[in-house]
Amino acid sequence: MDGLAYLQALKDGQLNMPPAASLLGYRLAAVSAGQVRYELTPSEEHCNIFATVHGGIIATLLDTAMTAAVIATLARGQSCSTAEIKVNYLRPVVAATGTLTCEARVVHAGRRLATSEGRVCDREGRVHAVGLCSCLIFKTP
Repeated sequence: MDGLAYLQALKDGQLNMPPAASLLGYRLAAVSAGQVRYELTPSEEHCNIFATVHGGIIATLLDTAMTAAVIATLARGQSCSTAEIKVNYLRPVVAATGTLTCEARVVHAGRRLATSEGRVCDREGRVHAVGLCSCLIFKTP
């Protein structure tokens, strides 16, 4: 199946989400060609010693969404892997922030390299982090 069908099957529960999804608690909420939306409700388990959600959790959420946006453009027999990720943290996230949405979209899709961007927002639409990702595209066996 192509990348969009694969992600739709994950979203619809026809395929199991990867283990990282259950470990961190994020879910795939929407998918279309070159675009995805994930959701995560932060809890104290996501927090660091400063009582804010660890930046690595936010970076992982962005990486997952931005890479999935690229996957949603790929043909059967193709996959991708993150080559580079950049995250800018704009405001802190705490457990009481509530559900976060992470929307990502493809900016450019070439034959071997794709670029996507993402943003993490709270329920009021305030942006907490933005990211930019480059993914290597390759053939799968």
